[in-house]
Amino acid sequence: MKNILILTTLLITSLFGVNLNWEHNYYKALHDAKVQHKDVYLFIGADDCRFCERFYKTTLSKKYVMDRLKKKFIPLYMSRDQQKIPNKFERYGVPRHYFLTPEGKIIHADRGSREPDGFFDILDEVDLKKSD
Repeated sequence: MKNILILTTLLITSLFGVNLNWEHNYYKALHDAKVQHKDVYLFIGADDCRFCERFYKTTLSKKYVMDRLKKKFIPLYMSRDQQKIPNKFERYGVPRHYFLTPEGKIIHADRGSREPDGFFDILDEVDLKKSD
């Protein structure tokens, strides 16, 4: 069982860590957002979530998607199976998407796997909510 947990951790780290420069600490992401004058994109997933994996492969693995995301957001990935996720966020029904101010206020929440165009629609929705 311990080996499975270690293997899963390595897989998640390789998917959402090194290549995409994701933050995994909620409070550090908020701090970085304040310093860099950005908002935070929180992606909540699970270790054994086929929809999370699909979202990564079809959307987050695309450089043009990550370039647009990183322009305005600090990307934060948290696994409900491995990290303590603050109580104000829903942990089930993953993948979950939260867009936050640097103070942690939720601008927009969504869920589900999206193709790049669908994810861009969400980013546009966040921009509209921020301009209101």
